[in-house]
Amino acid sequence: MPVFTFKGTDAAGKKVSGERAAENKGVLEAALKRERIRAEKITEKGKEFALPKIGGGKVATKEIAIFFRQFSVMIDAGLPLVQCLEILGANQENLAFQKCLAGVRSSVEGGSTLANAMRGFPKIFDDLTVNMIEAGETGGILDVILQRLATYVEKAVKLKGAIKSASIYPTSVIGIALIVVAGLLKFVVPTFANLFQGLGVPLPLPTKIVMGLSSFVQTFWWGLIGLPVAAYFGIKQIRKSPQGRYALDKIMLNAPIIGMLLRKIAVARFTRTLGTLITSGVPILEGLSITARTSGNAVLEEALLKVRKAIEEGRTIVDPLRESGVFPNMVTQMIGVGEATGAMDAMLQKIADFYEDEVDAATKDMLTLMEPLLIGFLGVAVGGIVISLYMPLFSLIAKLSG
Repeated sequence: MPVFTFKGTDAAGKKVSGERAAENKGVLEAALKRERIRAEKITEKGKEFALPKIGGGKVATKEIAIFFRQFSVMIDAGLPLVQCLEILGANQENLAFQKCLAGVRSSVEGGSTLANAMRGFPKIFDDLTVNMIEAGETGGILDVILQRLATYVEKAVKLKGAIKSASIYPTSVIGIALIVVAGLLKFVVPTFANLFQGLGVPLPLPTKIVMGLSSFVQTFWWGLIGLPVAAYFGIKQIRKSPQGRYALDKIMLNAPIIGMLLRKIAVARFTRTLGTLITSGVPILEGLSITARTSGNAVLEEALLKVRKAIEEGRTIVDPLRESGVFPNMVTQMIGVGEATGAMDAMLQKIADFYEDEVDAATKDMLTLMEPLLIGFLGVAVGGIVISLYMPLFSLIAKLSG
């Protein structure tokens, strides 16, 4: 029996490693999962095979959605699992995804389940996917689960697109405004400064302010480039620590205008994920753990883990959700109704549909509101500089006319 070395993290997030004998990598993955250990690297002694390296490239979410949709059709048509993976892998244009599917097919041929084979590629198939696939294999409804996964991923892509559309326009307008203003201060204003100095024209206060800003840009131009870069890497570094990530996420959720949109996005993602998992037969405690890990927000993750703990202690899901303060009253009330009637999965899906529509509407309203504000900001910034430069000339012309 071959011997494997493994590295991973346990349920508490602590790094673990060791050596074990197993029939194949799939069997070892299943054994580690039962011990609540998430394998990050498995190497067979003498062969040096690291699972994540095979599928470690970038795979777009849209490609994964198409894969699930095609996979479900092929399984429903009665094609064998290995043949489906072989056909889908051969038709993939993305090399990283192609190698990933080849690795999954190889593990399945070696006796591993599809879920355990996918578990070896966490960068492409997350916990939600693996647990749903496992539920589908256990219940004999793999084609149905794949269809649900495809629908879930497609809706996730749509939600992500709404977030992008809400951020691209204001970011691009503000970026262009800053570049134009910096260009005026560095290249145009110094020319006028030399002209005013030669003419000996008295400068009004707005012109003095613009001249001061121009001198600052001339001296510290490198700071205008370095500051955004430093801020980006600083925020990235802060998010690496749990406390920093929690603090930043809390600030964003409580921010004016954008905070309300982020809350709606968080609720839509939470209800869609948990509803899909429960519908697919995943136990609610496991579903809450997966939803917390895939929420993308530290505040929501902490709230869901507290909800999970409360349910383990015998409480209903409604009270801890309400106590968290993260979810609106309407959401907790509808979930309570779903729990009481035994239709929580359907209720969660309806809440997700409602909040996804709310996100679309809020995004359009925010862009409609921000468009005149951003245009006004751009006009005031550029127009203010131009007017301040011409004010001394107007005074000079008035004196000459007198």
